[in-house]
Amino acid sequence: MVRLAALFLALMAAGPALATCRLALVLALDVSSSVDTGEYDLQRVGLAAALDAPDVRHAILQGAPGDVALSVYEWSGNYQQKVHLDWTVLRSHADITDAVGILTAMTRSTSDYPTALGAGLGYGAQVMARAPKCNRRVIDISGDGINNQGFGPDLAYRHFPLDGITVNGLVIVGHDPEVLSYYQRHVVRGPRAFAEVAQGFEDFQSAMTRKLYREINDIVLGALAPAPSALPQ
Repeated sequence: MVRLAALFLALMAAGPALATCRLALVLALDVSSSVDTGEYDLQRVGLAAALDAPDVRHAILQGAPGDVALSVYEWSGNYQQKVHLDWTVLRSHADITDAVGILTAMTRSTSDYPTALGAGLGYGAQVMARAPKCNRRVIDISGDGINNQGFGPDLAYRHFPLDGITVNGLVIVGHDPEVLSYYQRHVVRGPRAFAEVAQGFEDFQSAMTRKLYREINDIVLGALAPAPSALPQ
């Protein structure tokens, strides 16, 4: 009894158990040379607005049990990647508001390098290696073109620690007629992986909002799910 009492007191002194993390989500934004200044701003503002959307906030805070952890980086050439939001656990509206503020204020890291999708995915694997321990791990990489520098996604999957990580795509159509089929064949990978489509950069915010809602709720296409009240169509 004495030992049990001592154990109980030790657990009480340690405080409440840490909440389980249900999702570690990495968002990767394309800043290659095909993306002009106006299109970059549509991505930057669109991402912040999507995270701030009421249905996305509700999915994060009142969805399935457990926390959502978020990190955001930009990618372009082989060695041109930059983290703008390092791992942040979103446990409250204040946490989300702080993240939205950081994303809104992002300054583009580079603008004159090619599209190195393989290196972008490899960098995502390194970011994910520093993530909190979570039940699901998802990298969401957006882009408007196919790989045109260095090794491609197939080699990234072979040589970087991406096993067990779902990779979704946000495909921005308009610049490259092959981009959607390329993402579907070479980029999207893992359990319940999917590609969301933005009809040009003007549609980026709506597509990102839909995609975040689906990722955070772990919705399988065709499965029954709560209908979002204000998601863009």
